[in-house]
Amino acid sequence: MDSEKLNEQWRAISAQVSSYADMDASQVSAFFSRLEPQAMSDSFLMLTADNDFIKSWVEQHYVEPIQRALRDLTGVQFVVAVAVDPTQEARKAASATAPAPAAGSAATAPAAGALGRATPLPASSPMGTAPLSTAPQPYMPPYDEAAVIDHYSPQPAPEAATGGTSRPSCSTSSLTFGNFVIGDSNRMAYSMAVEVAESPGRSPLNPLFIYGKSGLGKTHLMRAIQNYIEETRPGMRTVYADSADFLSKHVEAARAHDREKSSYKDFKTYYEEADVLLIDDVQYLQGKTQTLDIVFQLFNTLTAQGKQVVLSADRMPKNIGIDERYYSRFSAGGVIDIQPPEIETKLGIVKSFADEYSRSEGLGNFTLASDIQMYIAENSSSNIRELKSAVTKVIYQMMLFNRADMTVEEVRTLLENHFSGGPSRNLSIEDIQRAVESFFKVSRSDLVGPKRSRSVVYPRQIAIYLCRQLLDLPYNDIGKKFNRDHSTAMHSVASVEEMLKDNRGVQEEIEALQKIISEYSE
Repeated sequence: MDSEKLNEQWRAISAQVSSYADMDASQVSAFFSRLEPQAMSDSFLMLTADNDFIKSWVEQHYVEPIQRALRDLTGVQFVVAVAVDPTQEARKAASATAPAPAAGSAATAPAAGALGRATPLPASSPMGTAPLSTAPQPYMPPYDEAAVIDHYSPQPAPEAATGGTSRPSCSTSSLTFGNFVIGDSNRMAYSMAVEVAESPGRSPLNPLFIYGKSGLGKTHLMRAIQNYIEETRPGMRTVYADSADFLSKHVEAARAHDREKSSYKDFKTYYEEADVLLIDDVQYLQGKTQTLDIVFQLFNTLTAQGKQVVLSADRMPKNIGIDERYYSRFSAGGVIDIQPPEIETKLGIVKSFADEYSRSEGLGNFTLASDIQMYIAENSSSNIRELKSAVTKVIYQMMLFNRADMTVEEVRTLLENHFSGGPSRNLSIEDIQRAVESFFKVSRSDLVGPKRSRSVVYPRQIAIYLCRQLLDLPYNDIGKKFNRDHSTAMHSVASVEEMLKDNRGVQEEIEALQKIISEYSE
């Protein structure tokens, strides 16, 4: 397939993905601009990214929408692969400063020949790739081992010292970019927050809307933006407001307005004169119509002047019970979520917080033993505040009773009723694996091994799906327990979800397994 045709089809796919209601068109455009189509056959699409981070992010967030777009456009289920081409970014930069070569020339032709199978397809389909299927699609397509995303890669046990990267900072604040522990679950949110802090008011990320469950680090990032700007741009005025506090001050100003006419004006002026306005937990304003309207007025006033607005919530804008005009404007810039932290990130948080606590309390070179760090990371929920309180509790116990040699067994007893991770408190991935092995009569070595036969792949996908549903764990952590990467875990979950739509047999198997597994957590 020539490069012009391939690029044309990629543009059609990109437009289709952008059209979906659950996709942010601006983010799709931003990420897809970092991808290049390399080859396409009747059921396979090969893309390259310019670096590992873009590759991982696209695999985690956009492979399924791309497959969905391909199904909608062609009626065919595609396998989508993403690889890294380190020369891609340099070539784009060079092409931006040089005359564009003719379409289809050797200078721009993608390296499709490397696959040896990328040939032109029938032009009768909507995309000119493959004809629409006239037969109804089965709930589970005929098993094709080559089409299954199943990347077997045995994982070494994580070292206690590993964790997210932290950055040095001279700020004295406790919530900075310097002590924000970075992992795959929050890397993109961190990057966007840093970009806002370095260039506040730029339109692509103005406003910036960060969402995620409570305790995942949204407030930390907002305060880090504030601290960074105050440190590097002392001439700019930043205002941080918690929604509950904002509501309280608004009500107080409205009541005082009858007695003192300037009170309400002073309230608005305080926020209108901000160069950077950060409002935390905006979901709290759901149903508070008058206060929400003031926020909307401030939002429009500031962004119209090129001033930066950053908002946070525990859910994406369209899922907050507010008028459409609010959430459409709140979503006009960058919208990014923070996922529950993976084990490595939680380990990094445990170590970072223990070091910080030790410094603030003057404990010298005090450290937590690596096995205690691992126990806390593995058993805490996704709420970082709960994780930090567990660290504090252990350190306090050690200091109070002069027990620097405290054992994991003693820590387990101490924290027996501390963690509130729901089902994950008493349920583990190993429990789910054991239940699936017994149900489908497969061995542990097969379930986590390299076999790709249907009799093994299907139970493996069911087990991964149940881990995702019953345990609050990221794909990466689940994949490691099956000696797979996160893209395999994502593919497994998506495959089972597709089967569950219209196959009662699969539904009954899932229900039976959930009943069996529930007995483990009682």
